[in-house]
Amino acid sequence: MTKSAFRGEQAKAVLSQWFDRFRDRLKVPTESRTVKTRFGDTHVLVGGPEGAPSLVLLHGALASSAHVLSELAALLERFRIYAVDIVGQSVKSADARPSVTNNEYGEWLKDVLDGLSLERTHVVGVSWGGFVSIRLAAYAPERIQRLALLVPAGVVHGSHWEGFTKMGLPMMLYRMSPSKRRLEAFTRHLLTTTDDDWVPYLGDALRSFNMDMRVPALAKPEEFARLKAPTLVLGADLDVSFPGQRLLARAPELFSTLADTELIKDCRHCPPTTDAFRHWLAERISGFLLAN
Repeated sequence: MTKSAFRGEQAKAVLSQWFDRFRDRLKVPTESRTVKTRFGDTHVLVGGPEGAPSLVLLHGALASSAHVLSELAALLERFRIYAVDIVGQSVKSADARPSVTNNEYGEWLKDVLDGLSLERTHVVGVSWGGFVSIRLAAYAPERIQRLALLVPAGVVHGSHWEGFTKMGLPMMLYRMSPSKRRLEAFTRHLLTTTDDDWVPYLGDALRSFNMDMRVPALAKPEEFARLKAPTLVLGADLDVSFPGQRLLARAPELFSTLADTELIKDCRHCPPTTDAFRHWLAERISGFLLAN
């Protein structure tokens, strides 16, 4: 029996409240859908003009479709967005944990696309969602029209020592004995900007999730021999988890379809939550996805 991703029903209730709060930040209506997959029911937030190009959006660890959609809400103007709640990483989808050393996440995402009747679609993955996107690119590359990866997992590792001292240890200390100071010590190396919702959310998330400490296997170039989708990779220069310079150095080795890269300056793993940056990022991704 696999360990639950959540620390009980009360923890799930807290995470569900946060999901609603982030969803309420959206200025345009979204609808909830549930699709069946081999790993259980998967929740999807759907929004944007019905006739617009389709875009599947995948959030990072300890987050949800509402979190990522609230940061990239400007994309809803140009795309029909399917923001998918990743199993085992969101309270809205099945409490399942596909393997991180094979293509099970790719199999799961293909099931999601089947359930949404999306034959071919743009795919945008952030952090853990980037890893999931990469697994789809290895397993069913024909389903991807264009691929955008923002600080994706599964391409490079950061320094284990730096990861432990700056992220792992502060996280463990906070979970053992939560305090504002300990939460700040954890978020300092994760968030580029502090935000009235994100900081308290992360505090609750650290206390509500049973942390998934598995490290995704690094992708190999031969896995993408069949990938035809033009690919964009965005890295962050201050990212402890997946250092941006290292990420962008490896991307051309992995993806023969690499069409564009950018190193975001003065940026930690979680990018700025300012309106100016959100607008820039949405424009950057839209420009790539809609290019001829």
